[in-house]
Amino acid sequence: MKKIATVLGARPQFIKAAPVSRAIRKNTEIREVMVHTGQHFDKNMSQVFFDQMGIPRPDHHLNIHSLPHGAMTGRMIEGIEGILEKEQPDWVMVYGDTNSTLAGALAAAKLHIPVAHVEAGLRSHNMNMPEEINRILTDRVSDLLFCPTPTATKNLSTEGFGNFPCTIILTGDVMYDASLLFKNKAQPPDNIKLPENFVLATIHREENTKPGDSLKQLIIALNQVSQDCPVVFPVHPRTRKLINGGNLPSLSQHIHLTKPLGYLEILYLLDQCQMIMTDSGGMQKEAYFFHKPCITLRNETEWTELLAPGYNKLCGSDPKNILDAFHHFLNKPPMFADGLYGKGNASAIIAEAFQDY
Repeated sequence: MKKIATVLGARPQFIKAAPVSRAIRKNTEIREVMVHTGQHFDKNMSQVFFDQMGIPRPDHHLNIHSLPHGAMTGRMIEGIEGILEKEQPDWVMVYGDTNSTLAGALAAAKLHIPVAHVEAGLRSHNMNMPEEINRILTDRVSDLLFCPTPTATKNLSTEGFGNFPCTIILTGDVMYDASLLFKNKAQPPDNIKLPENFVLATIHREENTKPGDSLKQLIIALNQVSQDCPVVFPVHPRTRKLINGGNLPSLSQHIHLTKPLGYLEILYLLDQCQMIMTDSGGMQKEAYFFHKPCITLRNETEWTELLAPGYNKLCGSDPKNILDAFHHFLNKPPMFADGLYGKGNASAIIAEAFQDY
């Protein structure tokens, strides 16, 4: 029996892991060991996903969080290394682009344990993003590269991965699998009266939540948008701390703040809203899954295939760009075509691949 150690630590990874873990559990020849780094430690951003999505409880929990990048990644590598030495897995599987992803990949590579990277090949081409550094380094030490899109496989080819000792597999996107699995279980958030025709907004990226002008400009833009459409805004703990600090513009009464929400509640909001404003990579895709136009509050995206058809507009934190995109989508919503992220069977492809390697 093959043993796979899966390293998780942040909200998007829990969503991605749910369908893959389910596919692996159907295979009696594979055993999965879950390692939770603790990168997301807030109950509403971690435990709720295990509860709602039926992810097995972690076999190991490192409880590492709220540290600078170097300290966090270093402590994770140390903790994961000890677990891998104890468990002796055949593979280490990592997801996405967080510090947990890089730490798991580096710990495994140093111990000569093969690494499988789910969501390989993504590039924003912005090396100021910690996520971009994590993606590139994780891909380089990985043996199995599971790519969600043809663009991702092309990125790896361009970077010369055809000359490296690795296998590249186009799988489709596991987040699409998750949306298909759970959208019929979506549920409204508790104690929130949702307005009609609302815009769903999320802000959490480091570039938008560190000292500087970005969050101020985004609040100005949200206030302006809310004059035409109410805004529902689930607030990340880091973002809420800044909002509560008192150095930002006051929020419009038409902006409805909520605590961080579980996946089933987010799916409900995605289904009910008319538009998304976000700096999240995952939510850009989820907007597409639910046929909702997306205003991306960044200057670049790793999901470039959403741009050319007009499903997504990059606006950064500039209020004018955001308002222009908002009115464009309000007056001329895009016509969506399916198929950008596979057929909803990416998890099965990943589980089957471990039988062959």
